[in-house]
Amino acid sequence: MKNLSTIDKLKNIAYPLATFIGIIIIWEITVVKFSVPSYILPSPKDIYLEFVNDWQVLAMHSRVTLKETVIGLFMSVIISLLIGMVMDFVPFIKKCFHPIMYVTQMIPTITIAPLLVIWFGFGIKSKVICVILTCFFPMLINFIDGMDSIDKDFLNLFKIMKANRLKTFVHLKFPMAMDKFFTGLKISSTYAFIAATVAEWLGGSAGLGVYMVRAKSSYALDKVFACTLLVVLFSLLFVGLISIYFFVLGYDII
Repeated sequence: MKNLSTIDKLKNIAYPLATFIGIIIIWEITVVKFSVPSYILPSPKDIYLEFVNDWQVLAMHSRVTLKETVIGLFMSVIISLLIGMVMDFVPFIKKCFHPIMYVTQMIPTITIAPLLVIWFGFGIKSKVICVILTCFFPMLINFIDGMDSIDKDFLNLFKIMKANRLKTFVHLKFPMAMDKFFTGLKISSTYAFIAATVAEWLGGSAGLGVYMVRAKSSYALDKVFACTLLVVLFSLLFVGLISIYFFVLGYDII
């Protein structure tokens, strides 16, 4: 991969940042100039004032959604690694369920979430399960692909050394598949917060999704935009932290 100079890296950051600032300015000018009502399109200033005036409420709902997301994402990591290990040790299970997993991911989250609320209630459990169902698949598929793409010469070497399946998995397949697994984790982290928010749309007592639905019902679009912005910021934060952490470990997935 071509190494970028410091100036090129700064340009890669500056161009989208300048574009984003330009969009905000045009947005503000358009709303003010054409006197667009806030219940149709709030201005960036209205959204900023929402953060200033209701930051305590937003913080409370953010903590709830953040808790659901962190628990769901952590459990997704554990589940994807366990299922991937089982599929590697028992190829029959992989042949049976690997194609079905692709089909399950074609079902929209918005259609699954109502069922989870009915089955598991309006509490945190249904939200966490929604996050798990959304996030485990990219990690699992990347983990399996990582193990399947290992050079056969390495596998033959372990056979010559008379290593059993467990030692081959622990010392060869698992570490060599981590690069792709972390790529799947980075992808999943972009979906985790969104999945929790979607689950909250359909019922609950707290969370950004609950607050967003209430605000939408009262045509307080400044609150809706504020919640949306928080979801984006938290998703970016998850991706950034995961990328930096594994880059420090030596996995270049940024």
